[in-house]
Amino acid sequence: MKRVGDAPADLNRRDESRSYAVHLYFSRAKWFSALNDRSTAVVIVNYRTPGLVVDCLRTLAAEVAAEPAMRVIIVDNASGDQSVADIEAAIRDAGWSWAELKPLDRNGGFAFGNNAAIRSLLADSNPPAYIWLLNPDTLVRPGAAAALIDFMEAHPDVGIAGGRLEFPDGAPQSAAFRFPSLIGELEDTIRIGLITKMLDRFRVPGPIHHDPHPTDWVNGASLIIRREAFESVGLMDEGYFLYFEETDFCRRVKRAGWPIWHVPASRVVHLEGQSTGVTGANLATRPRPGYWFDSRARYFRKHLGGGYALLADVIFAVGFGLWRIQRRLRRKPDPDPPGLLRDFVRHAASRWLRS
Repeated sequence: MKRVGDAPADLNRRDESRSYAVHLYFSRAKWFSALNDRSTAVVIVNYRTPGLVVDCLRTLAAEVAAEPAMRVIIVDNASGDQSVADIEAAIRDAGWSWAELKPLDRNGGFAFGNNAAIRSLLADSNPPAYIWLLNPDTLVRPGAAAALIDFMEAHPDVGIAGGRLEFPDGAPQSAAFRFPSLIGELEDTIRIGLITKMLDRFRVPGPIHHDPHPTDWVNGASLIIRREAFESVGLMDEGYFLYFEETDFCRRVKRAGWPIWHVPASRVVHLEGQSTGVTGANLATRPRPGYWFDSRARYFRKHLGGGYALLADVIFAVGFGLWRIQRRLRRKPDPDPPGLLRDFVRHAASRWLRS
C-alpha cells in the first residue's frame, strides 16, 4: 500500500514499472513470430480485482511452461484503484515475461476490454492462432490450456471451444448452454415442477457432460476462439456492457458456419461471481444491476426482433410473478436478487416507452 512517507520509493517503483512496460512492449513483437499453429494469446479483463488476477496468473505459469507459444495480456478497465500497480509489481517480481498489462483510460465493459487486446493481437504481423478468454476469477487446473489447444488443432472446423468450469471442490458448474428462447424464459422463471420437467429440453443451461460435445454457446469465463472466426464475424459487440456478450458472439460465430463445442477435459475453477457479484453466493443479496436488463434486451432485439423481445419480456414477468406467488404460498426460501421482478418491469416499461 502507498504511504505518504514512501514517496521517493514510489517514484523509483514507477520508473522501474515504466522500464519494464517498455521492455514488454518491444519484446511483444517477438511473441508470436516463427511460432507453430498452437500459438495462443490469453486475455484477462480486470476491474478492481488485482488479487484474483494475480492468483489466476500463478496458475497459468505452468501452462505457459508447457505451451511456449502462449502469452497473456491483462487488460485493466480503468479500475482507478491499485490494480495497475499491484499487477505490474506481481509480474515484475515473479519474472513473468510472458505477461503484459494493458491499462485502458475508461471502463467500457467486458467486450470493450477484451476487444482492446484482441484488436491489437489481430493487427500484429504474426497474430496468434487462438485467443483464450479467461475471467479474472478463475484458477486454471494443470493441462487446461493443452486440452483446449489439442482439441482445436484436431478439429479445424470448430470456431469456439469452452472448458469445464467447476467449484474449488471439483463439482461442475454449467458451462455449455442452449440459446435463450421464449420457452426457455418460461422454464427459467415459472419453476413449477411438472411444467419445468416438460420444458427441460428448452432449459438454457445444458446437461453436464464428461465428453466433448457440440453446444449453442459456452461460458465466457473460459473459451478459446480460432483467429479465423474473428475474421469471419469481427470483434465482440461492445454494446453489451456485461453479460450476454459471449452468447451474442457465439451466435454470430455459429451463424457464420463455425461449430461451438464444450471440452470438459479443460478444467478451470470458476470462483463464480467474485468479479461481478451477480452470480454465486452474492446472488440473493444484491439487486440485479441495470446493465443485465439492458444486455438481455439487446440480445433478444438484435437476434430475434422487437416483437420477440416484447414476448420474452411478458413471459419473464408472468412466469416470474407466478413463481413468486407459489413460493410464498409454499413458504420456500427466496433464491433471487432482491426486487428482481420490480426492477425487471421498471426497466422493460422504460425501454418500451422509449422505443
